[in-house]
Amino acid sequence: MSSTTPSQTTAADTLTVRVNGREVVVPRTMPEAVSGKAVPTTMIQACEAAGVTVPHYCYHPKLPVAGNCRMCLVEFGTPALGPDRQPLLNPDGSPVIRQSPRPAIACATPVSPGMEIYTDTDGVHAMRRAVMEFLLINHPLDCPICDQAGECKLQEYALDHGQAASGFDEVKVHKPKTVDLGPRILLDAERCILCSRCIRFTRDIARDDALGIINRGSYNTIAAYPGRQFDNNYTLNTADLCPVGALTSKDFRFRMRVWFLKESKSLCAGCGTGCNLLVGSRENRIHRFTPRQNDAVNSCWMCDEGRLNYRWVGRGDRLKSPLNRRSGATEWGTVLDETADLLRNASRGSVAVIGSARATCEELFLLKKLCQHLGARSDCVPREGEADGLLVSDDRNPNSHGARLTGVCFTEIGINLPYLANDIEAGKIRTLLVLGEDLTKPELELPTDLLGRLENLIVGDILPNPTVDQAHIVLPGCAHLEKRGTFINVNGRVQRFFKAVEPPGQAMPETGWLGGLLERLTGEAPARSAEALFNQLAEATPALKGLTWAALGDQGVTVEV
Repeated sequence: MSSTTPSQTTAADTLTVRVNGREVVVPRTMPEAVSGKAVPTTMIQACEAAGVTVPHYCYHPKLPVAGNCRMCLVEFGTPALGPDRQPLLNPDGSPVIRQSPRPAIACATPVSPGMEIYTDTDGVHAMRRAVMEFLLINHPLDCPICDQAGECKLQEYALDHGQAASGFDEVKVHKPKTVDLGPRILLDAERCILCSRCIRFTRDIARDDALGIINRGSYNTIAAYPGRQFDNNYTLNTADLCPVGALTSKDFRFRMRVWFLKESKSLCAGCGTGCNLLVGSRENRIHRFTPRQNDAVNSCWMCDEGRLNYRWVGRGDRLKSPLNRRSGATEWGTVLDETADLLRNASRGSVAVIGSARATCEELFLLKKLCQHLGARSDCVPREGEADGLLVSDDRNPNSHGARLTGVCFTEIGINLPYLANDIEAGKIRTLLVLGEDLTKPELELPTDLLGRLENLIVGDILPNPTVDQAHIVLPGCAHLEKRGTFINVNGRVQRFFKAVEPPGQAMPETGWLGGLLERLTGEAPARSAEALFNQLAEATPALKGLTWAALGDQGVTVEV
């Protein structure tokens, strides 16, 4: 057993440096961005720990270091050593600092004990002005029509570190303005500052070495490899990474100025990973998804499929009004009264519920309460696909663990569906409540005439489908982007999301009409807010015991599932 004390271990694993005169203690090593191996802490990381921002283009904390833009140049000094290799001391006992005659790039230079870093000297400001002038030599002056305006580091640094006049009189080098790199990305080669972020991401994160730099000197440009398109499921991350307007998303290009967008914190519902994202919307219309950093889930990235999975929310054929096709009622109060009467009069054991692992934990919590009151059996519909080893999960439902923990389904989602189908065929189940699923899909392998055997089919959904078409009662619900709630991802991380846009027409969050049915059937009004429902769910669920909505925060909490 080691005799080293915890404080000694801590001291051995850290070192002290000064940043602009402020002393800061930093780890000797930090995990490398891609491999996770311990590598020496760099100047830029020490500056960040000291609360000092060093301007940079090529550096990104989640990518391998390239050190090619030179924007992060700083001056520094190290303790001077005497002939005995011991530090020289000032009369007051402080070490003598010998300033290096040359600057260093902060992104790639390791720190050493006693080092002093200077980021606010005249020399550093002069270097930044020179680098900015160099980067702007051939850069086009098209900020007013650039999609990156408002999010452009070249604009920001030109204002902070640039100069009004340039000493270069040469004619700018012109390059292609709309290079079609692939199905989702366009390149404006004139705007590119060759930071190589896109190349490193594609090679080291997406594992698709599809991009490189061709030509020489001022004629350098990014290009896809000959005979290939830049087409993997993560290409749109390069538009996020690009610090200028060189790489742009075809989906978002020229659609909206970013300063007009309202950003709402949400989650991707495309699979069980639960990538964190920001929803950019304006005037109740969604314009884009961008990744929201959560190192426990998706880091800074998200897949293209999930990023583009939003346009259906604004479809014109959304279900907008409740409907009882038998009575013709189209108002919520009347339709819920009639639905509750129908369920109240159903004999015990004749009702079944098909839930959805795309529903929120709060909705599933209320659905389970409804099943318990009615004595109804329930299950959810499984969705499976191929995982890609990065972010895409083989579970295409965003809330499978939520469905299990609430008890709407058993340990294996879908295991009960064949038995429910048999009981419908046998006439034992005569009333079916379906939440957000189309039971006519071939992959479910259910009998084609299954729904026609029911006396009562109640469907809550968002978009029209063959199951909705056969329903006797239709209850229009909301996309997760139109409400608040929680999902539990495949790794057991409980995460909350918030409303980004309003639902169309009379469409109501499922907690609203499920709560309305429960109140009519039991005489007790359940909580309606997502916060209160989650807190009740957590209190009633051993795996979530002690959790609260507030405790989830923006990053979520991992539980044992």
